[in-house]
Amino acid sequence: MTSDSPQSHDAAWWRHAVIYQVYPRSFADSNGDGIGDLPGITARLPYLADLGVDAIWVSPFYVSPMADAGYDVADYRQVDPIFGTLADADALLERAHALGIRVIVDLVPNHTSDEHIWFQQALAAGPGSPERARYLFRDGTGRDGGEPPNNWRSVFGGSAWTRVTEADGSPGQWYLHLFDDAQPDLNWRHPEVVAEFHDILRFWLDRGVDGFRVDVAHGLVKDEGMPDWHERAVMAGSEGDAEHNLGPMWDQDGVHEIYRGWRRVLEEYNPTADPQLDRILVAEAWLPTQERTMRYVRADEMHQAFNFHFLEGTWRTTDLRRVVDISLAAADAVGAPTTWVLSNHDVVRHASRLGLPIGSRRPTGIGPQDPQPNAPLGLRRARAATTMMLALPGSAYLYNGEELGLPEHTGLPDAVRQDPSFHRTRGTADAETGRDGARVPLPWDAAQPSFGFSAGQESEPWLPQPLLYGMHAVDRQQGVPGSTLELYRELLALRRHHDLGVGALEWLTEVAGAPLGPEVLAFRNTRPDGADVTVVANLGIDPVPLPEAMEVLACSGLLHGGAIHQDTTVWLA
Repeated sequence: MTSDSPQSHDAAWWRHAVIYQVYPRSFADSNGDGIGDLPGITARLPYLADLGVDAIWVSPFYVSPMADAGYDVADYRQVDPIFGTLADADALLERAHALGIRVIVDLVPNHTSDEHIWFQQALAAGPGSPERARYLFRDGTGRDGGEPPNNWRSVFGGSAWTRVTEADGSPGQWYLHLFDDAQPDLNWRHPEVVAEFHDILRFWLDRGVDGFRVDVAHGLVKDEGMPDWHERAVMAGSEGDAEHNLGPMWDQDGVHEIYRGWRRVLEEYNPTADPQLDRILVAEAWLPTQERTMRYVRADEMHQAFNFHFLEGTWRTTDLRRVVDISLAAADAVGAPTTWVLSNHDVVRHASRLGLPIGSRRPTGIGPQDPQPNAPLGLRRARAATTMMLALPGSAYLYNGEELGLPEHTGLPDAVRQDPSFHRTRGTADAETGRDGARVPLPWDAAQPSFGFSAGQESEPWLPQPLLYGMHAVDRQQGVPGSTLELYRELLALRRHHDLGVGALEWLTEVAGAPLGPEVLAFRNTRPDGADVTVVANLGIDPVPLPEAMEVLACSGLLHGGAIHQDTTVWLA
């Protein structure tokens, strides 16, 4: 099979693309300072082209004091020196495009850094000033305004309000920060905020980016009355639990007009409406139902939204089929593609998550004192889950390192942890291990210091790598039949060759005339020209006989005895 066969459809590229998330500080370090950077990404782009991805999404690389790993932006139009320069960003775009890879950049519109010039101006200008109106400053309550304006709590723990000291030294107003206190929330009812981000979009579009992943897309607009709410402002809800999880700071109707304005800006850059030239918007919107999420991808708003319901699904056939059905139906209702994702920088890597007991609460991190995943089981299930995911119609997201089968680093000591959610909740009832374990630098060469992550090896990586990462290094897997890296390459090539991203899904109860048990998930993906691929995922104990009349295209694990064994997915034709 070849990965460069002609496409048999003219669907917009983003409706079927495989998009690879690059976490810059952990991908590749070109200058030996222990932190990944833009030149490091550029140098490794041939690896990603060989992997077979259609686009990359690059997490924030803007100027930032790094209170939240770059999601606290001080200047949206400059590259932070630890990552490189604007010239390096331009070089990355040029090289990626030359290799046929589109580039999506992260945009953080809910809040800025407290070092952003606007916030510094707001502090200097004082209460009632136009400068403070760009943020959500409020007078306090209680005696002398010494209590927060309401009882909202931060996603990262503690109060969502911080009191400032005014220029004259007196205790002053409070500002809202749904995340760290170094991340003040913007006031999206203010026209200057709206205009500023239109200009930021154009700045990066002019440099050639192909789209934007929008951080906390559901959080920009707050209920104008800011009423008390007696829950923690968690980012994610559960299906069917909307009222409990959606507070007055999330998913307000006003966000949709903001994104309609952004869509109009992006469409200026594709005046002929060529679907292969579309610049796109991708929503990070953690919402309790798919129906709420799909409101963000109506025809005049965004193009894609992350499918966190699929990511949070349990390893059970009934649960997997249900979330796939709901996802496809909700997307079809608004004419949008479905996306599929299993890992990102905010959750435990799925090679470890799936090694925990089925039905375990989704952890935000795993530490040395926590129950440890079953590593072989987790990797086997992760390979099976990915093999199933990449056969589904729609667009798919990969997180850097998952193609190596990287597990979560579950042994990080507290002293090296940097996630503000760990530090802000430490010692409280809401204590979180944090997300550092999913952000550990990648291993490229098992024999090199830092496993080849840093050029020159002058510094230790910004987070320590576990010794077991050596066995997962790129050089240990390239060209090795059956390795996780080669499995991903094979799947991506076959996915493109068979146009699975634009196919139609049909569930099966039997394959080649043989009925399937309840622990087996099977479907047929039929592409526009009528050809199809059959996918069988065995989650049960009993082996499933391979149909003799069908060809095995790909398999997540070993096939022996003419059967598909437990926690294994195969593609058949």
